[in-house]
Amino acid sequence: MSLFAKYLAPLFKAPLSVLLKSQIVPDNVIDDLEIDPSRPIFYVIKTNSFSDKFALARACKKLNMPSPHKTTTLASDEVDTLLCIENPKPLIFGQASDTRAIAIGNQILKAHLNHPDLDAQLVPVSICWGRAPGKDNQDVQSLIADAESPNWLRKLFIVLFSGRFNLVSYSKPVSIRTMVNKHSADDNAGNKLLRVARFHFYRRKVTATGPRLWTRSQMSNSVISAVAVKKAIEDQVSASGESTQQVRAQARKLIDEIASDYRENYVRVGSRFLKWLWNKLYSGIKVNNAEVVRELAQLGHEIIYVPCHRSHIDYLLLSYVIYDQGLVPPHIAAGINLNFGPVGPVLRRGGAFYLRRSFKGNRLYGAIFSEYLSQLFAKGYSVEYFTEGGRSRTGRLLNPKTGMLAMTIQASLRGIDRPISFVPVYMGYEHVMEVNTYLKELKGSSKKSESMLGIFKAIRQLRDYGYGYVNFGQPLQLNEFLNQHVPDWKNDICHEAPPKPQWLTPTCNKLAKQIMTRINNATALNPTTLIALSLLATDKHAMSRQELETQLNLYLNLQSQSQYSPSITLPDMNATQMVSHVITLQKVEVSNDTFGQVVSLNEKESVLMTYYQNNVIHLFAIPSFIAAHVLVHGPQTASQIIAATSHLFVLFKDEWFLRDLDIASYCESIIAALIEQNLFDIVDNYISCAHQHSSAHYQLELLANIVQNTLQRYAIVMNLIVYSDNINKEDLEQKSLAIASRLSAKHGITSPEFTDSKVLGDFINSLLRHQLCHSNDVNQFESTQRLEMLNQTVTSVLDNRVMQSITQVLQPD
Repeated sequence: MSLFAKYLAPLFKAPLSVLLKSQIVPDNVIDDLEIDPSRPIFYVIKTNSFSDKFALARACKKLNMPSPHKTTTLASDEVDTLLCIENPKPLIFGQASDTRAIAIGNQILKAHLNHPDLDAQLVPVSICWGRAPGKDNQDVQSLIADAESPNWLRKLFIVLFSGRFNLVSYSKPVSIRTMVNKHSADDNAGNKLLRVARFHFYRRKVTATGPRLWTRSQMSNSVISAVAVKKAIEDQVSASGESTQQVRAQARKLIDEIASDYRENYVRVGSRFLKWLWNKLYSGIKVNNAEVVRELAQLGHEIIYVPCHRSHIDYLLLSYVIYDQGLVPPHIAAGINLNFGPVGPVLRRGGAFYLRRSFKGNRLYGAIFSEYLSQLFAKGYSVEYFTEGGRSRTGRLLNPKTGMLAMTIQASLRGIDRPISFVPVYMGYEHVMEVNTYLKELKGSSKKSESMLGIFKAIRQLRDYGYGYVNFGQPLQLNEFLNQHVPDWKNDICHEAPPKPQWLTPTCNKLAKQIMTRINNATALNPTTLIALSLLATDKHAMSRQELETQLNLYLNLQSQSQYSPSITLPDMNATQMVSHVITLQKVEVSNDTFGQVVSLNEKESVLMTYYQNNVIHLFAIPSFIAAHVLVHGPQTASQIIAATSHLFVLFKDEWFLRDLDIASYCESIIAALIEQNLFDIVDNYISCAHQHSSAHYQLELLANIVQNTLQRYAIVMNLIVYSDNINKEDLEQKSLAIASRLSAKHGITSPEFTDSKVLGDFINSLLRHQLCHSNDVNQFESTQRLEMLNQTVTSVLDNRVMQSITQVLQPD
């Protein structure tokens, strides 16, 4: 026992209690890591330090887990609960002595070998004092903190500097029984265990702090000396007649414009500010599946976060959540429009690097940006970018931009050692602060530039916006994706500046689609989105509270019983609580009459709520069509329903980035769920609707209405192609938009996307891509038999009044 441990450590308990403030990761250790409290638990930490053991003991007490200071009974033996793999270094000279970890480890392993009924859990716990990654030109604080197994005096200064920023990170338990069965319990087993533990703690530290930071001058020199950048400089010198020194100076200015200036102290202070801000803005932030990201980081993957883009809040919220989960925040690709006033430098110090909207016409800029991104990957920094390019104004996922993905693939062709994994992230809100601005822009107002005035206006309007949601989706490993789609891609690896391979563009398109699909696979259903679906499906956007709660239960049961994706999350409220919650958010109006409450949307909220409906409509598109099909066509066999749905599925996939489904099985699960909810009846294998005047029939009608606007838009375009002679793409888009505007005015269609030319254009491109129609040599559309059959399927389930309006325009005589 060291002099400090024996005589001085007890004196430090009281001051350490004041100095220590720990963040515990994950929040719910026992449930998230699947720790079994009924089985013996042993802890492993890196350093046999009084302060580390004190931090662990306090965290365990807070979590109601066994104390690391006690012994655990294995069979008839008392065994220390805590294994420390290293002793601190001596104060002056010499090497650190060995710990008892090997002896304790061997004792645990042999007890399991002698008693087959034992199955203890070994829980590694990483204890990190501060989150600074360190630089080559370190200051005094980082020099003190950046020591492996420091002596007690240095550790004292570490606690003084960083005690308030202590991170206690638990890892998944390791089954001792599994280890014994797999590796036996030979004399070297304890040593093997310690070697694995040392590497584990190294990886844990890197996941929390990130790799060492390069200085601005190091970064600039590294980028400017890259082969591709040198070539771009030479080309510009030849083209412009400027001197090499002048072009190199321009290049350095571009690097300064682009590059981040990550500083951990800014992130730490920013995290505190953002925690205050979220408490002001939201009832809470719900995070799901973060353990997947921690495991990737632990395995040493290069992580690229690819979230959907709803709001400027996305940048801040995702970085906050990642930091709060014990991971280093990513470097974020931000639009150059955010580099204004004092905000730009602050974001830059939080990890933002800036890119222009277009690289066209500036080869030097493109080369520098691509090289900078490549070096971020090579040095191990996690990165975040939005594949949609900009924020969604309609609430649905936008068609992705592939520029950043292409640069990522080209960076991988330079032979990055670590595997690259994309982590799709679904960002959801019960209130998007910019939603009013989005509506104005969709109606034709010009987009306003970001400014400090806009920020101050937003701060003045702070109120409770409900919950925010961050769902991490299923990761996509780039190497595996390339192996599947481009088996010989490794032939194009070049460590200098790989040329653009021919397969790059089509592969990027496939990759982008998969990422967007995985974002939608991780959707978070929330009270606002579900109530938007329910009320917008009614004629007057109003329901009795009882009807609304019944409809909400139907939607929740549908998602539980006919699960679209295992990554979908449901609200942790029942229907009654959801309605009360949305009322408090002032999203709906409530009136009372003799029979109870009526919940409704006013004219403005009817438009705004389409944004939230569009966040989740993809989860209900197929159930909605099935309901509409059976309502219109009467009793149907399951095979008839599946056949009709299959015709539309290819278009629904493009519309909402739906995943590859066994459509027959999925339809059968939906039908079974609707039968269980008494909305469908089945007699002699024929499926029919509930009785026309029943409440179940009304529920089915509301479900069927969800997809009506989309099908109406389909019908406009398809009817124009089928019944118009020699129509070209420009006329098709213009006439489709004109008819959509008329229908919107006549039938009270409030969704702004219904008259969005881009959405219509995307649908026309989808028809061409799937060869449902053709464009001839003079750019005129020609129908196909498949399109005509599909048109019949769609028009057959549309409201007669809407279909009559379309027919009147196309066939005025």
